[in-house]
Amino acid sequence: MGAEAVIPSNRSREIIIAHDEVVYINRNRIERCFNRMKHFRRFATRYDRRTVHFQGFVYLVATMIWLR
Repeated sequence: MGAEAVIPSNRSREIIIAHDEVVYINRNRIERCFNRMKHFRRFATRYDRRTVHFQGFVYLVATMIWLR
């Protein structure tokens, strides 16, 4: 598939798998952002039927998180 390891391997592993630390940090930030967004029920359950409304709410939630 061409996938690369992003998560670092355990320190106790005999053969350490190399990973890109910058990609890991950015991936972790994105996952934490989505986790914070899921605290809003409307985002987690996707009540909005139209993509435009859902996208607008995503912008609103992202702004609320950014302003905290």
